[in-house]
Amino acid sequence: MTSIEESDSGSATGGRERRGFDEGIREAVPMPVDDDIADLVAPLGPDSLVWKFYGDVRGVLGFQRLAGTENCIEQLGQAVEDHSVIFADTIGRAKRSGPPIMKTVYSEDPHAWGRTVRDFHRPIKGTIADGSRYHALNPELFYWAHATFVDQVLYVTDTFIRRLSDAEKEQIFEESKAWYRLYGVSDRGQPQTYAEFVEYWDRMLDRFVPTRTIVYATGYIRKGVPGPRRIPAPVWKVLSAPLNAFTRTVVVGTVPPQMREVCGLEWDDKKEKRFQRFARMMRALDPVFNRLPLGVLYLPWARDAWRRAGVDPRRRHNAPA
Repeated sequence: MTSIEESDSGSATGGRERRGFDEGIREAVPMPVDDDIADLVAPLGPDSLVWKFYGDVRGVLGFQRLAGTENCIEQLGQAVEDHSVIFADTIGRAKRSGPPIMKTVYSEDPHAWGRTVRDFHRPIKGTIADGSRYHALNPELFYWAHATFVDQVLYVTDTFIRRLSDAEKEQIFEESKAWYRLYGVSDRGQPQTYAEFVEYWDRMLDRFVPTRTIVYATGYIRKGVPGPRRIPAPVWKVLSAPLNAFTRTVVVGTVPPQMREVCGLEWDDKKEKRFQRFARMMRALDPVFNRLPLGVLYLPWARDAWRRAGVDPRRRHNAPA
């Protein structure tokens, strides 16, 4: 198979030669595309697997995998450290970042929301430890951030909802390409097939480093979930024991081994078995989840989109294609 570094982009966004990550990332040049071109992209809809699975409430189980893998790449971790309030308001940042991306998929005007997400990133630039520059709209860096959302849909669905067929994984990846085009950023760094995406993902995992951002963001796992100030520490130690057990088994279980290593997250065969038991239980409960009210099963933006479309997702795509 031709590697990503050697192939040419055949997309409508320019037909440029796709460069290797190291070469492209060091250009640190923002590369938006013409908004008129982006407006020609057909948004996703209720027939898509991304609509079915992305807004499912079970996606919350992959929150640490999503945020963690994203910030283990040095340029992105540095950008978050330089330009966000993650160290002062971690939860607030997540609440502000997530909805615009979800609205790019589920809103009535996904093109406008895609441009909004892109334009948030226009002023985000700086340097990393070796003095080289980064820019958030550099195609290699912007695509990596998008790739973590694609991985979230694939991983959470296959692990906690139901097993995906190879054809469904291919379909989700193809839909993710349309999703990415809504942002109006060059797709120079984007793989063109699902097989290439898997190879790309594996190579990116090997680039993980312990950025200050991700080490800080996983501190609650190593040290224990911090308690409310009103609860005495000895009482919280008892109350938080089940929560800490959950984070150190289920949450840590979702993240790739490379992330566990750079973040100093303990793992062993016993925890792996517990995690797999939990995942099997969640998949077995899928018919039960599909009987829940729409507003319980889906996050608000997805729920509203399904109601607007007049489609009940609970009856769709419940078995492999």
